[in-house]
Amino acid sequence: MADNNNNNKQSGNNQPDKDNKTRPKFNVYWVYGLIALAFFGIQFLNMGGDPKEVSWGEFERIMLVSHDVKKIIVVNDERVEVFIKADKLQNDKYYQLLGGKENVPKIGPHFFFTIGTLETFEDNLREIQSKFKPEDKIMVSYDRRKDILGDVLSWLLPIVILVAVWLFIFRRMSGVGGGGGGSGGIFNIGKSKAKIFDSEESEVKTNFSNVAGLEEAKVEVMEIVDFLKNPTKYTNLGGKIPKGALLVGPPGTGKTLLAKAVAGEAHVPFFSMSGSDFVEMFVGVGASRVRDLFSQAKQKAPCIIFIDEIDAIGRARGRNPNFGSNDERENTLNQLLTEMDGFDTNSGVIILAATNRADILDRALMRAGRFDRQIHVELPDLNERRDIFKVHTQPLKMEKALDLEFLAKQTPGFSGADIANVCNEAALIAARQEKKEIQKQDFLDAVDRIVGGLEKKNKIISKDEKRTIAFHEAGHATVSWLLEHANPLIKVTIIPRGRALGAAWYLPEERQITTAEQMLDEMCSTLGGRAAEQLIFSKISTGALNDLEKVTKQALAMVAYFGMSDKIGNVSFFDSSGQGEYNFNKPYSEKTAEVIDHEVRNLIDVQYQRAIDILKENVNGLVRLSELLLEREVIFSEDLEDIFGKRKGERNIEPNDKA
Repeated sequence: MADNNNNNKQSGNNQPDKDNKTRPKFNVYWVYGLIALAFFGIQFLNMGGDPKEVSWGEFERIMLVSHDVKKIIVVNDERVEVFIKADKLQNDKYYQLLGGKENVPKIGPHFFFTIGTLETFEDNLREIQSKFKPEDKIMVSYDRRKDILGDVLSWLLPIVILVAVWLFIFRRMSGVGGGGGGSGGIFNIGKSKAKIFDSEESEVKTNFSNVAGLEEAKVEVMEIVDFLKNPTKYTNLGGKIPKGALLVGPPGTGKTLLAKAVAGEAHVPFFSMSGSDFVEMFVGVGASRVRDLFSQAKQKAPCIIFIDEIDAIGRARGRNPNFGSNDERENTLNQLLTEMDGFDTNSGVIILAATNRADILDRALMRAGRFDRQIHVELPDLNERRDIFKVHTQPLKMEKALDLEFLAKQTPGFSGADIANVCNEAALIAARQEKKEIQKQDFLDAVDRIVGGLEKKNKIISKDEKRTIAFHEAGHATVSWLLEHANPLIKVTIIPRGRALGAAWYLPEERQITTAEQMLDEMCSTLGGRAAEQLIFSKISTGALNDLEKVTKQALAMVAYFGMSDKIGNVSFFDSSGQGEYNFNKPYSEKTAEVIDHEVRNLIDVQYQRAIDILKENVNGLVRLSELLLEREVIFSEDLEDIFGKRKGERNIEPNDKA
């Protein structure tokens, strides 16, 4: 019995909660709707019908002469309301005037007409009734009426409209009611927009096991997490944890993912926001949000603050294009610098930030005591790409024989985001072909799709254009195959992809430094397409635009940045700090600029002539390769080996599968 009673009590206690969930919530807008409905009801709800407007002639001929009028009321000296006797109202002539029996007003007035002047109306009425018997004469009543509702609306409605517009504008500005901001409207516009992940109810499910290929970066970040979990391990030795860590690296390398892993592993309050969240159109809002963010963080210390894309507010002061005007971003940055390491201390608050433009950040932001550590998150190497593929291929249904090492070799220069895109594209390609599992060729097609774009096999190309494209791509392939330091060729195609009419796929060597010989060989192979057109057709086309742009930048870098020119010498005009971004003057004289232009042109001309000489010596192989391209549209490194023999200095590169 006790159990039953307890169960009944529990069910009784739970019942109201269930009812509360199912019962619709009260909304104040229903009250507004009912008031508006009542207003329109009073205005438009009629007791049987509206009074009918008639002319003076109809009033005189039909009503007044027939002695059917009960009374007449003149309203505000301009409108005459006519009341008909009840027994006379039941007449067909009045039914016709009112438009039917159902439209007869039950109370009255039944008819009305307007008058020009009161004197004229009284004279006309007196003249007509002069022939009536005294008992048939109608006395006129006068009434003064005020449209109270209309008067109220005339001054109240504009105020209501202005207030509604004001509320709408400021609610939109502050992000309330659909903008994603907090409640409170304009009064909370200076509050922080940071999203808080508390240790008790964390929504972040990412941890360090989900981050692959960033072993060195994970070591430094895990040390911060370990300090938050075991602070005495470091404080017993007198050590202090770094106050801030800046994640620096190219887009897509996993900076934000690493921060998510910290949020999932640290088990302390985690504040996450973007640098652009501080910026607002109102003066002082950015600094106010910075103060509010750190105020909340101090209350929840120890905690972590993560600011993504901090370059939105951390750009070097005095280098903005406003040139002397009051810049809200600089005010926000000043407040951020003060909060990170100012007169007041922030014990237990650790700052994480991410950017791919560390070169433009203010030096005061980068100093020790604010961002003590710069964690470089670079593009993954071969082994790291293999580990990243392992993470992203876990949810995929793949063939068992698929080698992830091979996929890692086929994706040099790919970031973690690119590899995730490759895996997704491979799954889509396999599904499009009704396959039950993802195969090796699907991944290769996905790489081609991402690198070169979508195939356009139906693009309209004339025979002459196709022949020109074939010799152009064959020129690239021939020169790169015969040069020792050029990147190894994987395949060549004349199928249009994206904006390119043809393409050659290379597998560049993963190296940290590049020699002058390697750069010159790459420039020569890039100019091989233009050289082949000149050699075979004795004319050139616009198809070499991308090639010329590439070699021009390479030659300029060799001369002006890398000191690989005899006339310029060991001088570099490269600004790694990015502080000269808004300078109007070049860091060298006009005479030096002429020398740089001459050296760049000379480098390109020498490599272009070198490409022509190589093609002249191997013109038969060039023609065979072009004919093979026209026949098959796609050729591979094995075909070049059959024509030109083994490549000089060839590395062990696993060949691509044939399509």
